[in-house]
Amino acid sequence: MVPGDPNDPLLRQVLPITAELEEQPGYSTDPVGDEQSRRATGLLRKYQGRALVLVTGACALHCRYCFRRHFPYARDTLVHDRDQAAMAMLAGDLGITEVVLSGGDPLMLDDEHLAALLDRLRAIAHLRRLRLHTRLPVVLPSRITPSLCTLLSQSRLPIALVI
Repeated sequence: MVPGDPNDPLLRQVLPITAELEEQPGYSTDPVGDEQSRRATGLLRKYQGRALVLVTGACALHCRYCFRRHFPYARDTLVHDRDQAAMAMLAGDLGITEVVLSGGDPLMLDDEHLAALLDRLRAIAHLRRLRLHTRLPVVLPSRITPSLCTLLSQSRLPIALVI
Protein backbone atom coordinates (compact mmCIF):
# COMPACT_ATOMS: atom_id res chain seq x y z
CA MET A 1 0.00 0.00 0.00
CA VAL A 2 1.18 3.50 -0.72
CA PRO A 3 1.25 5.42 2.58
CA GLY A 4 -1.04 8.45 2.58
CA ASP A 5 -2.81 7.54 -0.69
CA PRO A 6 -6.52 6.96 0.05
CA ASN A 7 -7.00 5.76 -3.55
CA ASP A 8 -4.38 3.01 -3.32
CA PRO A 9 -6.09 -0.10 -4.77
CA LEU A 10 -4.88 -2.37 -1.97
CA LEU A 11 -6.06 0.07 0.70
CA ARG A 12 -9.45 0.45 -1.01
CA GLN A 13 -10.03 -3.29 -0.47
CA VAL A 14 -10.15 -2.78 3.30
CA LEU A 15 -10.75 0.92 4.05
CA PRO A 16 -14.44 1.71 4.62
CA ILE A 17 -15.77 4.83 2.94
CA THR A 18 -18.99 6.77 3.49
CA ALA A 19 -20.20 6.06 -0.06
CA GLU A 20 -20.73 2.40 0.94
CA LEU A 21 -23.72 3.47 3.01
CA GLU A 22 -25.55 4.92 0.01
CA GLU A 23 -28.25 2.70 -1.47
CA GLN A 24 -27.77 1.94 -5.13
CA PRO A 25 -30.68 1.04 -7.43
CA GLY A 26 -30.52 -2.55 -8.60
CA TYR A 27 -28.13 -3.70 -5.88
CA SER A 28 -29.03 -6.22 -3.19
CA THR A 29 -27.72 -7.03 0.27
CA ASP A 30 -27.75 -10.68 -0.87
CA PRO A 31 -26.10 -10.43 -4.31
CA VAL A 32 -25.28 -14.14 -4.67
CA GLY A 33 -28.59 -15.54 -3.39
CA ASP A 34 -27.36 -17.07 -0.15
CA GLU A 35 -30.73 -16.74 1.60
CA GLN A 36 -32.60 -18.75 -1.01
CA SER A 37 -29.81 -21.36 -1.04
CA ARG A 38 -29.96 -22.03 2.70
CA ARG A 39 -30.69 -25.71 3.44
CA ALA A 40 -29.80 -25.85 7.16
CA THR A 41 -27.92 -23.78 9.70
CA GLY A 42 -24.56 -23.08 8.12
CA LEU A 43 -25.29 -24.98 4.91
CA LEU A 44 -25.93 -23.49 1.48
CA ARG A 45 -26.64 -25.49 -1.65
CA LYS A 46 -26.43 -23.58 -4.92
CA TYR A 47 -24.78 -25.92 -7.38
CA GLN A 48 -25.16 -29.53 -8.43
CA GLY A 49 -22.87 -31.79 -6.40
CA ARG A 50 -21.53 -29.06 -4.11
CA ALA A 51 -22.44 -27.68 -0.70
CA LEU A 52 -21.08 -24.61 1.03
CA VAL A 53 -20.54 -24.83 4.77
CA LEU A 54 -20.29 -21.53 6.65
CA VAL A 55 -18.07 -22.44 9.56
CA THR A 56 -17.65 -18.99 11.10
CA GLY A 57 -18.52 -15.36 10.55
CA ALA A 58 -15.02 -14.31 11.59
CA CYS A 59 -12.48 -12.95 9.13
CA ALA A 60 -8.97 -11.63 9.57
CA LEU A 61 -9.77 -8.94 7.04
CA HIS A 62 -13.08 -7.27 6.26
CA CYS A 63 -12.99 -6.87 2.51
CA ARG A 64 -15.05 -3.93 1.31
CA TYR A 65 -16.23 -5.93 -1.70
CA CYS A 66 -17.40 -8.94 0.34
CA PHE A 67 -20.65 -10.32 -1.06
CA ARG A 68 -21.54 -11.67 2.40
CA ARG A 69 -21.13 -8.39 4.27
CA HIS A 70 -24.83 -8.40 5.23
CA PHE A 71 -25.09 -12.14 5.86
CA PRO A 72 -26.71 -13.09 9.21
CA TYR A 73 -23.69 -14.93 10.58
CA ALA A 74 -25.01 -14.88 14.15
CA ARG A 75 -27.85 -17.11 12.94
CA ASP A 76 -26.21 -19.07 10.18
CA THR A 77 -22.82 -20.54 10.97
CA LEU A 78 -21.76 -23.83 12.51
CA VAL A 79 -20.23 -22.24 15.58
CA HIS A 80 -21.19 -23.57 19.00
CA ASP A 81 -22.02 -27.10 17.82
CA ARG A 82 -24.99 -26.12 15.66
CA ASP A 83 -23.99 -28.52 12.93
CA GLN A 84 -26.30 -31.52 13.44
CA ALA A 85 -28.77 -30.65 10.65
CA ALA A 86 -26.04 -29.61 8.22
CA MET A 87 -24.03 -32.80 8.76
CA ALA A 88 -27.15 -34.94 8.49
CA MET A 89 -28.06 -33.25 5.22
CA LEU A 90 -24.54 -33.72 3.83
CA ALA A 91 -24.51 -37.38 4.88
CA GLY A 92 -27.97 -38.02 3.48
CA ASP A 93 -27.48 -36.45 0.05
CA LEU A 94 -25.39 -38.83 -2.06
CA GLY A 95 -25.32 -36.23 -4.84
CA ILE A 96 -23.03 -33.96 -2.84
CA THR A 97 -19.43 -34.88 -3.60
CA GLU A 98 -17.69 -31.59 -2.85
CA VAL A 99 -17.84 -29.41 0.26
CA VAL A 100 -16.61 -25.83 0.37
CA LEU A 101 -15.66 -24.47 3.78
CA SER A 102 -16.15 -20.75 3.88
CA GLY A 103 -17.65 -18.13 6.09
CA GLY A 104 -16.05 -15.79 7.24
CA ASP A 105 -12.79 -17.66 6.95
CA PRO A 106 -12.47 -21.32 7.97
CA LEU A 107 -8.83 -20.84 8.95
CA MET A 108 -10.01 -18.52 11.72
CA LEU A 109 -10.92 -21.75 13.52
CA ASP A 110 -8.15 -23.10 15.70
CA ASP A 111 -6.61 -26.41 14.66
CA GLU A 112 -8.63 -28.38 17.21
CA HIS A 113 -12.00 -27.16 15.94
CA LEU A 114 -10.94 -27.43 12.32
CA ALA A 115 -9.74 -31.02 12.91
CA ALA A 116 -13.08 -31.96 14.48
CA LEU A 117 -14.95 -30.56 11.48
CA LEU A 118 -12.63 -32.29 9.00
CA ASP A 119 -13.09 -35.59 10.86
CA ARG A 120 -16.86 -35.31 10.54
CA LEU A 121 -16.62 -34.53 6.84
CA ARG A 122 -14.07 -37.28 6.23
CA ALA A 123 -16.54 -39.77 7.70
CA ILE A 124 -19.10 -39.03 4.96
CA ALA A 125 -18.14 -41.70 2.44
CA HIS A 126 -19.57 -40.10 -0.71
CA LEU A 127 -17.62 -36.85 -0.33
CA ARG A 128 -14.75 -36.69 -2.81
CA ARG A 129 -13.31 -33.16 -2.52
CA LEU A 130 -12.93 -30.37 0.01
CA ARG A 131 -12.20 -26.72 -0.67
CA LEU A 132 -11.20 -24.16 1.94
CA HIS A 133 -11.88 -20.56 0.92
CA THR A 134 -9.50 -18.34 2.85
CA ARG A 135 -7.48 -15.15 2.71
CA LEU A 136 -5.38 -15.94 5.76
CA PRO A 137 -2.31 -17.09 3.81
CA VAL A 138 -2.22 -13.57 2.34
CA VAL A 139 -3.08 -11.42 5.35
CA LEU A 140 -1.81 -13.63 8.18
CA PRO A 141 0.74 -16.07 6.71
CA SER A 142 1.77 -17.17 10.20
CA ARG A 143 -1.55 -19.09 10.36
CA ILE A 144 -0.05 -21.62 7.95
CA THR A 145 1.82 -23.66 10.54
CA PRO A 146 3.43 -27.08 10.33
CA SER A 147 0.59 -28.48 12.47
CA LEU A 148 -2.04 -27.03 10.11
CA CYS A 149 -0.22 -28.48 7.11
CA THR A 150 -0.08 -31.88 8.84
CA LEU A 151 -3.78 -31.66 9.69
CA LEU A 152 -4.74 -30.89 6.10
CA SER A 153 -2.42 -33.51 4.63
CA GLN A 154 -3.99 -36.29 6.74
CA SER A 155 -7.39 -36.03 5.07
CA ARG A 156 -8.55 -38.75 2.70
CA LEU A 157 -10.25 -35.91 0.80
CA PRO A 158 -8.16 -33.95 -1.68
CA ILE A 159 -8.10 -30.39 -0.31
CA ALA A 160 -7.87 -27.27 -2.42
CA LEU A 161 -6.96 -24.04 -0.66
CA VAL A 162 -8.70 -21.23 -2.55
CA ILE A 163 -7.25 -17.82 -1.77
